[in-house]
Amino acid sequence: MIALSRTWRRPATLALLLATAAVATWSVVPDASADQRSEPPARQALGAPGVTAASAAVTLPPANAVFDYQIGGAYPLPAGVRVVSRDREDVPAAGAYTICYVNAFQTQPQETAWWKANHDDLLLRDAAGRYVVDGRWNEILLDISTPDKRARLAGIVGGWIDGCARDGFQAVEPDNMDSYQRSRGRLTRAQALDYVRLLTARADRTSLPVAQKNTVEFGTAGRNAGLDFAVAEECARWTECDRYTDVYGNHVIVIEYTDEAYRTACRTVGDRLSVVRRDVQVSVPGSRRYVYDAC
Repeated sequence: MIALSRTWRRPATLALLLATAAVATWSVVPDASADQRSEPPARQALGAPGVTAASAAVTLPPANAVFDYQIGGAYPLPAGVRVVSRDREDVPAAGAYTICYVNAFQTQPQETAWWKANHDDLLLRDAAGRYVVDGRWNEILLDISTPDKRARLAGIVGGWIDGCARDGFQAVEPDNMDSYQRSRGRLTRAQALDYVRLLTARADRTSLPVAQKNTVEFGTAGRNAGLDFAVAEECARWTECDRYTDVYGNHVIVIEYTDEAYRTACRTVGDRLSVVRRDVQVSVPGSRRYVYDAC
């Protein structure tokens, strides 16, 4: 599977205004996360103060290491790359810390027929019964609105996470955590966090750290839900990088898609965070759209 989907980023202030407007216009499914689950303790990286090999449950990607974002297809690592993210159906990169990309909150376009045939009731619908689609990437949102649906989805996606561990990946990047912002008021932040808890609990079984993908609105709640580090698209563009480092320290990977934002990221956080410039389609070398740089 070639993953071409990433979250469409919006500045947090705009997202909040749009979400507020959506709530006023659409009927909202009540938050059904009242079944209180214990939150896993926040996990720490080897080398952090007071953390030893015996006490650290997981090993995070090394901070400020040269990174590449290969979720659009695997290819030989550029010189110096020590950390890479690849789709779950690709193979880990030899000699590099490899993160497993999983579309955990929306369907992959090439898998839509499978979802409709096997788990149609787990696809989000609006009040008129129509699928709620992320039009930018043609992906149907998964329905995380009830505890039962979250548990069933966590069983499916959890199987993919298990596969990441078996294949030798060292961390997981579940994408589209902010799907609730595109749900037309059908999903909530609380439901997304409850689903995240299920995914991090599954990853705990194989000691895989889990990335917070975008969704700066989580704040410290993401860390409390078991997330370990952040993969932040366009945080320099939207002046949000500090909001991630406030929660995860230097364990933040920054991906920018424009030259101006990339230069800003390199200037402001490049001395302590992994920063990469990619094309928005995350193309492979040889494509006319391929862009890669790192600082």
